[in-house]
Amino acid sequence: MLQRNKGKRLTKYIEDYVVFDLETTGINQQTDDIIEISGIKVQGHEITEEFSTLVNPGRPIPKAATAVNGITDDMVADAPGIEEAMEAFLDFIGDSVLVGHNIHTFDTNFVYDAAWNCFGREVRNDYIDTLYIARKCLPQLSHHKLTDVAEHFSVTTEGAHRALCDCRMNQLCYEEMGKIMKEHPEKEETIRNCPACGRELILRKGKFGMFYGCSGFPACRFTQNAR
Repeated sequence: MLQRNKGKRLTKYIEDYVVFDLETTGINQQTDDIIEISGIKVQGHEITEEFSTLVNPGRPIPKAATAVNGITDDMVADAPGIEEAMEAFLDFIGDSVLVGHNIHTFDTNFVYDAAWNCFGREVRNDYIDTLYIARKCLPQLSHHKLTDVAEHFSVTTEGAHRALCDCRMNQLCYEEMGKIMKEHPEKEETIRNCPACGRELILRKGKFGMFYGCSGFPACRFTQNAR
């Protein structure tokens, strides 16, 4: 399994970022493929540029995936392959901080793996997962799916599960949650970063009790006692 040397996960509001979203053939990062990539560039709260492309995965799209996102084999027949699509996406994001919903364990992994497999290139952009922010800012919600958060802020969910629509939805939600964090700074999650490599430290249980271990293990083996 590929050891991903990703950027840092941040949990705060920033004014300049790229919100992105993917649609895939499934949820298995080892066997499934990207079939749509979209992004929205934001500077000073304002959208300055959009990016979106379907991706031909080179194999039939499972019916279960089509049932979720509506993307069919016919729709991707003339779409670029993953190398062309990923090259354009990486050019679009540059070194921007990436924002997305549930990207910590899903979208960033798909992007990292695709960039590595296509070009031997690491995607080291820092990123903000709005799922974590929503849990902090909106504890009253019983669920924190993107559509739940959007409905809370009266943001339209029309077109959900298509990448560009989800980007637009999440961009509005992130701006609204940014207002909450500005009024309540305690809503910003404190993240411990590894002093050796900068990646996130994860609280774990070991033989001698709780400790913090680097999320970059085994490439980085830093540990710290939990106090």
